[in-house]
Amino acid sequence: MEESIRTDQPMRAVTKMSAAKCSQRREGRRGVSEENRQEQEVKQEMENAESREAAAEINETVADEMADAEQAMTKEETKAFKKKAKAEKKDKYKEKIEELEDRVKRQMAEFENFRKRTEREKTQMFENGARSVIEKILPVVDNFERGLQTPVPEGGSDAFMEGMNMVYKQLMTELENIGVKPIEAIGTEFNPDFHNAVMQVESEEFASGIVAQELQKGYLYHDTVVRHSMVAVVQ
Repeated sequence: MEESIRTDQPMRAVTKMSAAKCSQRREGRRGVSEENRQEQEVKQEMENAESREAAAEINETVADEMADAEQAMTKEETKAFKKKAKAEKKDKYKEKIEELEDRVKRQMAEFENFRKRTEREKTQMFENGARSVIEKILPVVDNFERGLQTPVPEGGSDAFMEGMNMVYKQLMTELENIGVKPIEAIGTEFNPDFHNAVMQVESEEFASGIVAQELQKGYLYHDTVVRHSMVAVVQ
């Protein structure tokens, strides 16, 4: 028994040593596993950090691109708005200019009409005044003609008659210069626009409806009747 006890003791010691070695190995394996795990965690953390940085960079890049696009769009919109505003402003200026031009044209037309109307009224007033003066002068002309038709009495001066004839011719010349001329009567067809028939006569020289006698001369002023001819018309 003692021998078996002695034999068991070394075996127990060997067993204990083996168990200790196994325990150490397990501990060593555990230490290595822990280190590997920590390394894996660190590596994973680094990879996660890199991923977050990459994602942040991508987000920042996308944000910059979106900002640039928005800014570019804003510039285009601003440019388009300014262009539109400029066009509208130009249209307003053009419309205003056209309105002013139309107003000026209307005023010029009104002024031209006023000028023509004034000239016409002025001319008419002058003609009316001249006609009034001519109407007053015509009886003097009639008296001159009657005086020249009167026979010179015996012992009368021919120089006096010649003087009256010269004055009469001068008067008629001046009247003709301002547009006064006698109306043709004898031998012409009766025209109520120029002739005033006061009697009818028989005539072998003229046909019916022809003026045979002129009792008082008529006159025109610029083709306007100042005084109708007083005539006798053939029946």
